[in-house]
Amino acid sequence: MIIRKHSEDNQPSRCGEFASTHWSVVLAAAQTQSPEACEALATLCAAYWYPLYAYVRRKGYSPPEAEDLTQEFFARRVVTKLIFRSVRPGEGKFRTWLLNSLQNMLCNEWDRQHAQKRGGNQPHVSVDLQDAEGRYLVEPAHDLTPEKIYERTWAMTLLERALAELRATYEKAGKVELFGELKCFLPGTLSTQPHAEVAARLGKSEEAVKMAVSRLRQEYGRVLKDEIKRTVSSPEEAQSELRHLLAVLGE
Repeated sequence: MIIRKHSEDNQPSRCGEFASTHWSVVLAAAQTQSPEACEALATLCAAYWYPLYAYVRRKGYSPPEAEDLTQEFFARRVVTKLIFRSVRPGEGKFRTWLLNSLQNMLCNEWDRQHAQKRGGNQPHVSVDLQDAEGRYLVEPAHDLTPEKIYERTWAMTLLERALAELRATYEKAGKVELFGELKCFLPGTLSTQPHAEVAARLGKSEEAVKMAVSRLRQEYGRVLKDEIKRTVSSPEEAQSELRHLLAVLGE
C-alpha cells in the first residue's frame, strides 16, 4: 500500500455515529479487510506524519533514525493493524491516540526494529519524508519537549489542512487568484500589505477587498473548526481542542 501524502481522506464511512470523523476511518480500517478502508487510514495517517517525525527528532534521534522510525510506524503499526489492539474510538482525541501508538512502538519494539534493514520483509508503505528534516530545522530552537513539539506541529498541520481545503473551494469557484491575494490577511500571517495595494492589483475598491477579507476569515474559521471536529469525538472536546490549539500556537 502506498501512502499519498496530499490526497484527501474523504472516503465514505461505515461507522454510524463516528461518520465524517477521523475515528470513523480508524474504525472502518479496524473492522474490515476492505482495501478502501485501509487506504483511507493510510491517507489519513500520511496527513499527520510530520508531527510524528518531529516528535522522534526532538527525542534525540538522528534524521536517518527518525525517518526509519516514522516509516516503520506506518509499516509495522498501521499496515499490519497492530495499531488497533487497544484502540477505543470515541473516547479521546485522535492526536493523543496516534502519539500513544508511536510511543508504544518506541518503547517496545525499537531494539528489534533497529536490528533489521529498513523495509525488510515488512508490508511496504511509502511516506514522502524528503522535506522532513528541512521542515524540522525551521522549528523553534528553544527547549520545547518532544510532546510540545508534537502538539505544535500537529496544530500547524491542522492549519495547513484547513488552508488547503479553503484554497480548493476558491479554486473550484474560479477564484484562486483572489484567494492568492487575500490569504496573507488570514490569522497567523505576518503580512503588513495594505488593503489598497491588493485592491489595485485586483482592480477592486479597497472597501470591496476588506469585505472579501472578512468573508475569507469567516470561512477559514469555519473550515478550521470543521477540521478540528473530525479529530475528536464530541462537540465539547472540539471546543476544548480549539482552545488548546490556539494556546499551543501562542506559546
